[in-house]
Amino acid sequence: MAELDAVVVGAGPNGLVAAVTLAMAGRRVLVVEAADRAGGGTRSVELTLPGVVHDVCSAVHPLGLASPALRSLPLAGHGLRWVQPEVPLAHVLDGGRAALLHRSLDETAEGLGADGSAYRRLLAPLVASGLDLSDGLLAPLTVPPRHPVALARFGHRGVRSAAALARRRFRTDEGGGLFAGLAAHSILSLEEPVTAGYGLLLGMLGHLVGWPVAEGGSQRIADALVSLLRAHGGRVECGRRIASLDELPRARAVLLDLTPRQVVALAGDRLPARYRRRLARFGYGPGVHKVDWALDGPIPWAAPGAARAATVHVGGSLAEVAAAEEAVQRGGHPQRPFVLVVQPSAFDPSRAPAGVHVGWAYCHVPNGSTVDLTERIEAQVERFAPGFRDRILVRHVMGPAAMQRHDENYVGGDINGGRADLRQFVARPVPGLHPWRTPVEGLYLCSSSTPPGGGVHGMCGWHAAQEVLRGDP
Repeated sequence: MAELDAVVVGAGPNGLVAAVTLAMAGRRVLVVEAADRAGGGTRSVELTLPGVVHDVCSAVHPLGLASPALRSLPLAGHGLRWVQPEVPLAHVLDGGRAALLHRSLDETAEGLGADGSAYRRLLAPLVASGLDLSDGLLAPLTVPPRHPVALARFGHRGVRSAAALARRRFRTDEGGGLFAGLAAHSILSLEEPVTAGYGLLLGMLGHLVGWPVAEGGSQRIADALVSLLRAHGGRVECGRRIASLDELPRARAVLLDLTPRQVVALAGDRLPARYRRRLARFGYGPGVHKVDWALDGPIPWAAPGAARAATVHVGGSLAEVAAAEEAVQRGGHPQRPFVLVVQPSAFDPSRAPAGVHVGWAYCHVPNGSTVDLTERIEAQVERFAPGFRDRILVRHVMGPAAMQRHDENYVGGDINGGRADLRQFVARPVPGLHPWRTPVEGLYLCSSSTPPGGGVHGMCGWHAAQEVLRGDP
């Protein structure tokens, strides 16, 4: 008899959601994690000064509120509190200007001037669909699909390249820049298909649920999941590195919150040769170069509205953002990278002692890059926030190699668990209607290398857990 119903390898958000889902269904569950603390991409630590809490990877969580998996769990009762900034997102431009994405669609459109009508026509039908649309996008592929009308409307626009859609729809730097920054979260060239879909989804979520941060740091998401898991009898063992499936205790199901490269290393010859070859062909995307700052004051944005947002996109016009992301896809390092900035302490004072502010930023770089882009990142912020450099007390820098040491799923600094282009959007990590299953009986995948991909939403783990429960009612 198996000692456990399920063992989950990896305590990132997907692994923890899988474990919680199984434990709440009455299964005996153990989670094993190589790091000394659960969380994966949601860990928070003191990187610069004592008492200053930095999110090492994920920092802002629209999908944390939109995800069917996470919003169905009683995480507030286990210590998770969401903090909503006054404005979900600002996209800064030269001349002290900024495009602001407000919770209100109308207020956003009004602020975009000549592009307001185009923005409203583009987003209003999606916002009207509500969470039915995002639920459909995060659900497994079914025939017929859930919410077919909303998905068809989204797909008609979302399958396009973001650059083509933006050039056709928008005439100003405000409208084009705002949409380009949203779409750049795809970590793809904005000329590629499906990048418009990323921009549409993130823009829609800004209006529906906002772009919140977790009070006290993203670690609180993982801590709440661990607390809920334990409340249902599950266990988490950290500091336990697994080199082979043979090292795991006997269980009826094993779920791997790992990318294909680690799965192959862990499972070895247990995997059929054809499946193993398919996993070996899985493509990883660009990495990130990240800088964390302890500051002696808020970032002095030239555009006053930028101080009202927790997330600030720094990169200028549509043309500039598109050129920067295209350079990365071609293996280059743009002089003016597109930079994602988060200023959480402006809305969550628990992140730092009085008089100290937290800054978080990264840009995209080729996978495995060893080029230090710290100076270019800081120059971009200084461009839109003169005097920023004078406020830096301490900085902490992590290139792709450091990101991978922090979380081995970040292969070459890829924080999305694999390239999310059109091919790997529909075949992740291999083609099939049940990609969370492997050909090995009782072995499942639950990482962001499975649908619906990267982001702190837990849906990859939720889908994998449902596969286990369907096979073991």
